[in-house]
Amino acid sequence: MKFGRELASQMVPEWQGAYMDYNNLKKLLKEILRFRQQNSLSDPMARTGSMRRRLTLSRAFSGLTNRYNNLKGGSPHKNEDEVILVGSVQQEGSENYQTMFLKLSDAGGEYELEFFKALDDEFNKVLKFYKEKVQEVKGEAEELSKQMDVLIALRIKVDKPGVVHKFASELNSRSSSGYSGPATVVASVNGVKPGQGMDAIQEVEMSSGGISGDEQIRTESQNKNASRFRPAQLDVLGQVMINVDPETPVSTLRNVIMSSKSDPSFSEEELRKVEEKLRQAFVEFYQQLRLLKSYCFLNMLAFSKIMKKYDKITSRNASKSYLEMVDKSYLGSSEEVIIHCVSLRFTVVYHRVLVLNFTSVVQVNKLIERLEAAFIKHFTNGNHRKGMKSLKPKHKKERHRTTFFLGVFTGCSIALVAGIIVSIHAREILNHPGRGQYMDTIFPLYSLFGYIFLHMLMYGANTYFWKRFSVNYPFIFGFKPGTELGFREIFLVASGLSVLALAATLANLDMEMDQRTARFQMLTELVPLGLVAVVLLITFCPFNIIYLSSRFFLIRCAWHCMLAPLYKVTMPDFFLADQLTSQIQAIRCIQFYICYYIWGDFTARSTTFVQSKTFEIFYICVAIVPFWSRVLQCLRRLFEEKNISHGFNSLKYFSTVAALILRTIYDLRRGSFWRILAASSSGFTTIYNTYWDIVIDWGLMQRNSKNPWLRDKLLVSNKAVYFIAIVVNILLRLVWMQLVLDIQEAPFLHRKAMVALVACLEILRRGIWNFFRLENEHLNNVGKYRAFKHVPLPFHYTDDKIM
Repeated sequence: MKFGRELASQMVPEWQGAYMDYNNLKKLLKEILRFRQQNSLSDPMARTGSMRRRLTLSRAFSGLTNRYNNLKGGSPHKNEDEVILVGSVQQEGSENYQTMFLKLSDAGGEYELEFFKALDDEFNKVLKFYKEKVQEVKGEAEELSKQMDVLIALRIKVDKPGVVHKFASELNSRSSSGYSGPATVVASVNGVKPGQGMDAIQEVEMSSGGISGDEQIRTESQNKNASRFRPAQLDVLGQVMINVDPETPVSTLRNVIMSSKSDPSFSEEELRKVEEKLRQAFVEFYQQLRLLKSYCFLNMLAFSKIMKKYDKITSRNASKSYLEMVDKSYLGSSEEVIIHCVSLRFTVVYHRVLVLNFTSVVQVNKLIERLEAAFIKHFTNGNHRKGMKSLKPKHKKERHRTTFFLGVFTGCSIALVAGIIVSIHAREILNHPGRGQYMDTIFPLYSLFGYIFLHMLMYGANTYFWKRFSVNYPFIFGFKPGTELGFREIFLVASGLSVLALAATLANLDMEMDQRTARFQMLTELVPLGLVAVVLLITFCPFNIIYLSSRFFLIRCAWHCMLAPLYKVTMPDFFLADQLTSQIQAIRCIQFYICYYIWGDFTARSTTFVQSKTFEIFYICVAIVPFWSRVLQCLRRLFEEKNISHGFNSLKYFSTVAALILRTIYDLRRGSFWRILAASSSGFTTIYNTYWDIVIDWGLMQRNSKNPWLRDKLLVSNKAVYFIAIVVNILLRLVWMQLVLDIQEAPFLHRKAMVALVACLEILRRGIWNFFRLENEHLNNVGKYRAFKHVPLPFHYTDDKIM
């Protein structure tokens, strides 16, 4: 793989604009190469380099050892053919690097000058971004230090503080008397020399057993500079307050009644919650350090690669001078990766103490190692495998069996579809007198799985195109690394569901038309219910089979949608609620399932319950549930974020609820009055929703953007795709006209089939909406360099002086 592609594949997606533009620099080098090739035969000065290389082949051989003997103790040879001079200048309070090209008079020198100007711009851009991220790391490290101080005090408060102080006094007395035994504690790192860095930081764990001779010597040397053990001061608890984030129903209701407070009687439950939040915060901080290290490494490697290409094309030796400057810069002296970081301390009371002091200059590699050690000790009780499993993201492995079974299930689905078509044609089911009753009763039961299958198919296509266009959808949705489903896994689940549904449909048709199975009428009617039972059993199966983490993630998000105002609204929650707004007919099929098998007489295929007023009320209510959930989610976000756009978004969904109610009433009762209300409300809602889809959710229709009427940044290079998507979205938004304007249905289609077709068109529109919605979200993250999740910390200080 070429380095350009490798660089693009390993970039942090949200930091793409901050990396060195390797492809642009390669284009400049190709222009230099093209100029040299065009002028190599006509310009004698341009042939000087090649002639000089040929002459060196005729020079007397200098031996294999003389060259190295001459370098011993001698001064380095001065390069008389120096190509560039690189220096730093202060501009607007920041240090920038500029390269002076000394061979401008040579043929093609203006091309090389342009290359070095672009190279300097890229290096200064990378350096500026890296410094900013380092400053962010400093701030987060300082805040985590204070959080750990409070956590230690809280542990002492919750546990037995008397035991801790008694233990501390014993340690102090032993330290003052010069005792160095197995109960010796870790030494502090006061007086660590700057050159020592993290190598001077030591860890010693308290143990009840003996220690080896080497450990004894090391412990004695540490005790010479050891400071007295001092447990965390409990008075810090009076200066902080525990953040009560309304993320659950209980905390939400509590937050409505009372604000965040510092409880004088801390409990073990609060300690457990605090430790869990800090655990998440340290995991995110660790991932941030890993990405920062990768960013530095990739950019340094890119500068090295591009300079070597320059030397190869121009036959010069400029890479040495430039890379020396890179090594001495803030970026190069770090890999090392140097980070200015404040003191970050992790302390565990009772039997062990671990102190890490990140002095003014700390290498990121060492910082990562110490964070790993600290996390393992404090949050996984010394279990190294468990700790590293939590810290390091899993790399997803592509399995051949997934592709194999996908092919098997797809082939089975095609065969079952062919079997159903042959069965319908051979037995003339379309002309059967019971066709209307079958469409009114059995068809809605099986169409539920058709809606789900189509939505999964669209989502699988979305994941394929998101991955192809580098949309970081696992980060946007908050999936745990390595657990997200790719398009192959989603297609596998969808094809498996289609096999189950089609097999049940074919079995139901055969049992319906075969006279030999007429006496098993009840069993025939129970086939759809059995299919639902199998799907629910697989969905809620607690065993680690069929993508357990993804199934439970979906269930958790669905539960949050059901209790929308009581849970903190996240991206997966409102994204799933948006998907449910396109599955109104599927939800109504679930209602029909319940009424058909509980309320009606399914053995006689009786649907008299449809005429009931109660059924009509529930028929309307189940349709507005997803939209009402979105209204509550928007109101909650408006209350928390104080962003007025969420208020307008809630108004959009509320208007949709009103239009849906009027359209449903018109569908059930007809009449000119209800028709006018349904048409007017649906027209307003369609215009409102279409505008919001295109302008707000997709970020398009910007007149003064680089791409007129689209937006500045586009992931799809073909602009026609966006205009086609806009037109298709508008047309599919108008499917309500089929209902309101009483468009005549096709004579060969039953009314239930027409409703199913309209529902499928809405699912297709939602699939198109999904791609551009996440594209816009990803570009917003890229514009803000947002590559990490924000984890709310459990404490905040009430006294600003402490901060």
